[in-house]
Amino acid sequence: MFRKIWELYLRYKEAILYLIFGGLTTLINIIAYTVCSHVFYMDTVESTSVAWVISVIFAYVTNKIFVFESKTNTFVMLVKECISFLGCRIATGVMDIVIMYLSVDILHFNDIFMKIFSNVLVVILNYLFSKLFIFNRNKK
Repeated sequence: MFRKIWELYLRYKEAILYLIFGGLTTLINIIAYTVCSHVFYMDTVESTSVAWVISVIFAYVTNKIFVFESKTNTFVMLVKECISFLGCRIATGVMDIVIMYLSVDILHFNDIFMKIFSNVLVVILNYLFSKLFIFNRNKK
């Protein structure tokens, strides 16, 4: 039984680890947003932006090391990987900010509910970007 579970884990390791670390990244994003918004009374865009920065740093480290096991042998490779990662995260970060601004500031929906909804979309897109454009080149 344990052997079958281990084989399944190894087969789907990348997806499982992405779900775990993506979930942690989402949790960090929501907590950072909530603290900025409800404790420090920052506006929606500022809170979303601060949460984005914190969660992107966490996501890069965990995706590189644990999820995609990316090996960069040179400084140039590392810089290229970071730029690709940041570029894709900026795209989904802008999407997150737009969703939050429109739904919370304009339509007055619940900010925490919308943050969770937005993060679900962001996690899916970030996985696709990471898998297709960022970390795939370094796996040989």
